[in-house]
Amino acid sequence: MRSSRRSFLVGAAAAAAVASLPEPAVAATAEEHRVLVIGSGFGGGVAALRLAQAGVPVTVLERGRWWRSGPDASTFPSPLSPDKRLLWYGATPKALRATQDLIGGLLNFGPYVGLVEPILGENMLSMVAAGVGGGSLVYQGMTLQPSRETFHEVLPEQLDFDLMDRVHYPRVAQMLGVETAPDELVSSVNYKAPRVFKKRAEAAGYSVEKIPMPIDWDYALAELRGEMKPAYTDGSGAMGVNNGGKHSVDVTYIDQAVATGRVTVRTHHNVNRIERARDGRWVVHVDRTDDTGRVLEQIEMTTPTLIMAAGSMNTTKLLVEAKGSGAVPGLPDGLGTGWGTNGDRIFAWTNLVDQFGAAQGGPVVYGSKDWADPALANTVIQASIPPVPLLVNNLTMMVGFGVSQGRGEFRYDSWTKSAKLHWPASGDVPVHDAITARVERIAKNTGGIIDTHKIVPSTWHPLGGANMGVVCDLDGRVEENPGLYVLDGALIPGSTAACNPSMTIAAVAERALDNIVRHDVGVRI
Repeated sequence: MRSSRRSFLVGAAAAAAVASLPEPAVAATAEEHRVLVIGSGFGGGVAALRLAQAGVPVTVLERGRWWRSGPDASTFPSPLSPDKRLLWYGATPKALRATQDLIGGLLNFGPYVGLVEPILGENMLSMVAAGVGGGSLVYQGMTLQPSRETFHEVLPEQLDFDLMDRVHYPRVAQMLGVETAPDELVSSVNYKAPRVFKKRAEAAGYSVEKIPMPIDWDYALAELRGEMKPAYTDGSGAMGVNNGGKHSVDVTYIDQAVATGRVTVRTHHNVNRIERARDGRWVVHVDRTDDTGRVLEQIEMTTPTLIMAAGSMNTTKLLVEAKGSGAVPGLPDGLGTGWGTNGDRIFAWTNLVDQFGAAQGGPVVYGSKDWADPALANTVIQASIPPVPLLVNNLTMMVGFGVSQGRGEFRYDSWTKSAKLHWPASGDVPVHDAITARVERIAKNTGGIIDTHKIVPSTWHPLGGANMGVVCDLDGRVEENPGLYVLDGALIPGSTAACNPSMTIAAVAERALDNIVRHDVGVRI
């Protein structure tokens, strides 16, 4: 036993030592591009498609991989038995990865270009997606549009709600093929959990309605008929839907963009930093990696037009680091401020009275809006989950988000040459209290709720950092920096008005691209 233990310790130490060795030299190359888009989520997808349709060649840089699914596929990891596909490789310390490899990878979490990167800041954990399609790969899919009143509580009046309501929100809905779940599906045995939520919410005095989702619900009906293995009907699609039928950005905007022949998507291209060259063009420093994150090539890409669409956390981080290091002098003073969580709150609901059923169909059917007071407007939805051992039939999730006033900021550390999020511990208390009161009332006398925010404050919907009206104009042009655009969640000032962000991020990008194509193509692009 002593010898075995000594061997393990020696081996672990050796692995840690190996992990500390410098990476071998890799090839360094240089390229030039007409337009570079960093990120392939809602903002990047819209930008790539609309510029391509205007005749502009575009290169999209995506740090993750393609995740192609289809009937009975096993593309995505199971929430009940996660593996290396779940986490972005940077989320696991290098020495730990080496030790895991040494002992045979017992945890099966070796380095991989996985789906989700947890980014820890002060008082807040942000969950950030990776892969072609960005956050649309792992979001539940709620496709909600704010009301006029909630919209103007957080977004500038100059965006013109009437125009967006008439043109841009409907355009996004059409692109994503949004539909509510059919009654035939909701009345099935597998969808008892949504029905229980509806019954309890209405009994508590709240209105309930079906939530539009970017899903072809015929896939779920086919699962009930036994024509495909479960993906929708057992709650197992939280980290990607294996059967297909989910109209995520990769199979809508990105596929249409590539089909124009003018868009190239470069996967496994991780952007480390950006700078501005003396001639005013933009220089993007990229690591091309393999699936484990090992750097195969370092590329210096130069372009007159750079569109930041890497999501609020990574877009803001890259820009704040470029400003702090002096790589891009003259970036606006407000850069890094105005960051918000969209008021996110996640609850585990234990119901010992109604029971939810062994299989919870999803991903989301019903939601309850409380939008009477725009300043505290919030939405609560029920999100189905796979059966949890020992709590089968009794556990599900409720998720809330709302108009939030709390704001954090990214600060640059000149010693580490990096930017980190700083979030006030008391941020979002008013809207969180409103959401919690509603959730507790819905769950009253059924068992209890666990507020995951009290365990680890977190958000799946980070927003802001390069806010419109502060850092950018309404079309995402960075002030005093020609050719630099922000077209993702970083542009949105902290909240999307009691809705999850996808619909508004895409609609704002659609509106911006209408103007960019009209005014910038041929002049700045």
